[in-house]
Amino acid sequence: MEDKRKEKGRVIKQKKIGKDIYSMWIETKLSENGKPGQFIAIYPKGESTLLPRPISICERDKERGMLRIVYRAVGKGTKEFSQYKEGETIHVMGPIGNGFPLLDKKAIMIGGGIGIPPLLELAKEYKGEKEIILGFKEERFMEKEFLPYGSVEIATENGSAGMKGNVLDILEKGEHRGEVILACGPLPMLKGVAEFAKKREISAYVSLEEKMACGIGACLACVCKMKEKDSHSQVSNRRICVDGPVFLAQEVDFS
Repeated sequence: MEDKRKEKGRVIKQKKIGKDIYSMWIETKLSENGKPGQFIAIYPKGESTLLPRPISICERDKERGMLRIVYRAVGKGTKEFSQYKEGETIHVMGPIGNGFPLLDKKAIMIGGGIGIPPLLELAKEYKGEKEIILGFKEERFMEKEFLPYGSVEIATENGSAGMKGNVLDILEKGEHRGEVILACGPLPMLKGVAEFAKKREISAYVSLEEKMACGIGACLACVCKMKEKDSHSQVSNRRICVDGPVFLAQEVDFS
């Protein structure tokens, strides 16, 4: 199924910023729209990889008509992207999905691993005061880019920087007074964030990660289970690509 949002883009620059992690700036009309937490779909050129790859928007520069993605090269499609050179033409679609709300409340922003990049544009555009917590296994990336936008705390699993442990350890041990949590990262982390928010009686918005295929809600490959059934369809599944990827944590069934 073809989507009218599919556009040509041009690679402006690309840089490796960590082990298998790349930062790419793309010149595209898609930079004019969108909100933090949404993603774009990039179409690989190889015949063996027909489906587009969803990658969250890290930053956008509306004045220069560019947006930035930061991604991990783990499969055929993303490994192909990592070889793209400056000036190369690509095909992109988007922005897709529902992003984070831009509230005027004190927020705790939490990112884990490759879930960190989508929080940068959020940190730039978010209206309220923010505390930023970033979690890494070992190698750190991008943490300095968050410093202009709020206080930053770091956790590393090997203890090489910040607190030894994960972002949930920082949450539990620190005195965080946020009115809302905005989080992106692996599912176990998001489940822990949801439990923490429930205990503190505050709202949490989480960006779910799931394998996607079409990116427009037609194939149902990226459904997640919710606690409540939809009043019209009478099913508890939601499509991450169009209904999400951001959901209220209290509505998600993490079991």
